[in-house]
Amino acid sequence: MNSTELKGNWNETKGKLKQKFAELTDNDLMYEEGKKEEMMGKLQKKLGKTKEELDKLIGSL
Repeated sequence: MNSTELKGNWNETKGKLKQKFAELTDNDLMYEEGKKEEMMGKLQKKLGKTKEELDKLIGSL
């Protein structure tokens, strides 16, 4: 999933991630332009998922 796709649907995706993973906060899911990799790294650490697993998970929501 590229940054444009992620940014365009982020509010919807963020809500679905919070439903699926109750431990995620708004701060965990704060998307800032140019900081996608930083955010994904935080999610990897918090959820114990690989980058590929997160890309697949987010892409399927």
